[in-house]
Amino acid sequence: MTNDDDHHAGNAAEGREGKAERDAAAKAVLDNMARLRALRLAREAAMPQAATSSKAKRAKTTTSTAKRGTKKTEDDKPRPLSEWLADQQSSGHRT
Repeated sequence: MTNDDDHHAGNAAEGREGKAERDAAAKAVLDNMARLRALRLAREAAMPQAATSSKAKRAKTTTSTAKRGTKKTEDDKPRPLSEWLADQQSSGHRT
């Protein structure tokens, strides 16, 4: 065996060890993700009302009507632009 053959044999052994380490690290990450997912699902199953209400509350605050601070019902119709402009002029706003 020459020095080159020894060198290639050493690289192959190191490559196998490195692959084994990468595989072990990837498996550890996947196992941890699975464990955390199981914990999250168990927590959500234990408190279904709280999870639903907090999601609904978050969705409600992200709507455009909640940002403006006005409360609209489904029966409310948008008012015409002419009314809005008249309202703006009568309240002293410049248009």
